[in-house]
Amino acid sequence: MASKFLKELLEKLCPHRFSWPHSGVNGQDYQVCLICGTTYEYDWTTMRRTKRVSPQGGRAEFKKAV
Repeated sequence: MASKFLKELLEKLCPHRFSWPHSGVNGQDYQVCLICGTTYEYDWTTMRRTKRVSPQGGRAEFKKAV
């Protein structure tokens, strides 16, 4: 319980240093914060992050196919 609270606090206070945009298996582009690991969808048309990916199932969907 305490670790969940600390993780949420870190995500809110994190200065976010993002990686280069990646393409997921489902074709959706995304960026990951190198500090806290939060994942955001990325739009190449506007070259901006659009919305945060939910932590429940979001990261598993973005694993690269090898």
